[in-house]
Amino acid sequence: MQEQRQQQLQSLEALIFSAEEPVNLQTLCQITGLKLTPRELQEAVDELNGDYEATGRTFRIHAIAGGYRFLTEPEFADLVRQLLAPVIQRRLSRSMLEVLAVVAWHQPVTKGEIQQIRGASPDYSIDRLLSRGLIEVRGRADSPGRPLQYGTSAAFLDLFHLPNLKALPKLREIKEILREHEEQQYLAEGALPLAADEDDNPRTETIE
Repeated sequence: MQEQRQQQLQSLEALIFSAEEPVNLQTLCQITGLKLTPRELQEAVDELNGDYEATGRTFRIHAIAGGYRFLTEPEFADLVRQLLAPVIQRRLSRSMLEVLAVVAWHQPVTKGEIQQIRGASPDYSIDRLLSRGLIEVRGRADSPGRPLQYGTSAAFLDLFHLPNLKALPKLREIKEILREHEEQQYLAEGALPLAADEDDNPRTETIE
């Protein structure tokens, strides 16, 4: 039994380690052939994390965006950032951060509603956030013109290490967290600083 349990843990570990995005329960069961309940999977993850902690490993498995993935422990963030800096994506502009915060808290939300909240057109930011996969179309509102409604995507949860939308912070904290996370994860060495531009303007993007 012990050997069988070890093989199960190794199979789960290998799949989660190899994936470039969070792996959910259905995928893990389908590939391994195991019939695990959510509770049993969490127990397996806890057992693996216990081994990593006991042996001083620098990583743990976390529940992110409806699945599981490996994350480096926070105290090693600076080292990892130096390694990844040359290939990190561009930062989000201030206007994109603001629109993302509004969508995250008020979803599903239309462009008109975002503009009412921000006091500026969100068109450019919405296009950029859609292209990066951080937001997605959720349907149409029951209002004149049937405008599109937007919400955050699984990529948003993955980016900010949130297990689900219930884990969102309070509204007043969202923009601060978005800003801090972007500075930590997206600021590549040699990138030019963003202009302090409140409007949706392509020139606020980091120049590569």
